[in-house]
Amino acid sequence: MFPTPPADVPPDPVTPVPPPTPSHMAPLSRGALAMMLAGLSMLGPLSIDTYLPAFGAIQGSLQASPLEVQQSLTFYMLAFAGMVLWHGAISDTFGRRNVILVSLLMFAIGSLGCASAHTVHYLWFFRIMQGVSAGAGVVISRAIIRDLYADAAAARLLSLVTMIFSIAPAVAPILGGWIVIWFDWRSIFLFLAFYTLVLLAFCYWRLPETLPMEKRQPFNPRFLASSYGQILRSPLFHIKAGIVALNFAGLFLFITAAPEMLPRQLGLGPSQFGWLFIPCVSGIFMGAAAANRIAGKVTFARQIGIGFAFLLCAASVNVVYHLFLPPSLPWSVLPLFFYTFGMSLVGPGATLLALDLFPHIRGTVASCQSFASTLLGAVVAGVISPLLSGSVLWLASGQLAFTGLALALWLISRRFRHRLLGSFKA
Repeated sequence: MFPTPPADVPPDPVTPVPPPTPSHMAPLSRGALAMMLAGLSMLGPLSIDTYLPAFGAIQGSLQASPLEVQQSLTFYMLAFAGMVLWHGAISDTFGRRNVILVSLLMFAIGSLGCASAHTVHYLWFFRIMQGVSAGAGVVISRAIIRDLYADAAAARLLSLVTMIFSIAPAVAPILGGWIVIWFDWRSIFLFLAFYTLVLLAFCYWRLPETLPMEKRQPFNPRFLASSYGQILRSPLFHIKAGIVALNFAGLFLFITAAPEMLPRQLGLGPSQFGWLFIPCVSGIFMGAAAANRIAGKVTFARQIGIGFAFLLCAASVNVVYHLFLPPSLPWSVLPLFFYTFGMSLVGPGATLLALDLFPHIRGTVASCQSFASTLLGAVVAGVISPLLSGSVLWLASGQLAFTGLALALWLISRRFRHRLLGSFKA
């Protein structure tokens, strides 16, 4: 008799066999699927970044205070973070396609509600509805990719989705500013509703169900508690989810500090925030393109190692520069290009390795993984960024600390996994 492998040791990879596509649907190419999944993932950044330039207009129109308008973002983020923990588990039971369609419909209704809000309290309510539904795309997209593809093919598709998705954070604030200037703030939410309805129609006609009935899990409190218990008791899950979350926190630290850092440290105005966002988005795009190219040619371990080399070098150079020289352009923001480049190399492999820890509940794992990044991002935005935003040196040091912790987790995971595999073979 062979011993049962530990829960933290992923089974040997098996190429997934997708369920048959319904006869009325034309098969999706990999590029079309990537576009669809990236479009779903974009709902999150679009619903935040497009309406930021309209805060002043919303205050005047709804006769609300700046704090009340800011709370519309806070309530959205709380709803997003709370629900992102459940999207994957629900999709493990009811199917990926069904949850996507219902979430898109709910987001469209929430967007129309925001556009018609006549008080800030109505705006809060419909922003919560948006937050509850916006996270389904990013969570379930990962599960869909792993349903259909294995190993290098999954990494390539995930990298391609990241490349397309990276456009949203750069374009959304500019688009929102144009809409406010040309029309009014309500038109931003009408645009979001239109975008969502187009996406809903596309998914309805073209997105097949990737989780067959025989692989679905029961939706009952005992099974859910057991599933979340397996994941949360897994040291390897926490380690691998922490790798992605900590690297993202190093980037999010600079993004959330931008309103304080850019004007005071670099003398930039509101229209010059591209100095920060363009290098970040370019690095994400180019890193995802590189990850797509090398997928299957090198192991996940080597790809992640290369990514960490970029991450550590970028953060270290930023610290050393600001130890001896004052903040200046472009040197204070240029390292962020190489940081996000490395982050995009590490992300696909680390994400897929975490999903493969529990292949029978990948949707639930994707939810927990997204929740970890969202929760750490909230801590960074609310606590760490305000403490460090007074100095670029402090921010660079914080970024170096985050990526150093991520590297430590990666090295621990390698040793931990080898030890478990060794004990299993024995």
